Amino acid sequence: MLKIELLDWQAAQREAKRIRFKVFVEEQGVPRELEMDENDAQSLHALAYADGRAIGTGRLLPDGHIGRMAVLKEWRGQGAGRAMLRRLLDAARRRGEREVALSAQVHALGFYRAEGFELDGPAYDEAGIPHQAMRMKLR
Repeated sequence: MLKIELLDWQAAQREAKRIRFKVFVEEQGVPRELEMDENDAQSLHALAYADGRAIGTGRLLPDGHIGRMAVLKEWRGQGAGRAMLRRLLDAARRRGEREVALSAQVHALGFYRAEGFELDGPAYDEAGIPHQAMRMKLR
């Protein structure tokens, strides 16, 4: 059974760091020094749990950006990313955001489009990985 928690950085950081380093640094080769930033302390963090273990993370920044969405490889395709994204979108709506934005890795465009995000400008490179800005109006 999948469970999603929304937490501040103090409560989320141990598990969020573990997941993000595994996915972004080890799997994708993002430089370690680029993975953590000053936005973590100010963001709302989602953690996905399955079988009592944290398997995914994402964050909602104060400016309405969603980022650092990551699910451990063995749990991908089972709904954790979608569940976290939807909880973060609900949090943005409750906060009064009219729009959210994100920087999607190009391979994940279909995932975000299926949730209602639209392309916003040309693709670009970030940490050696092709990315695409996307936006979604909230109702």
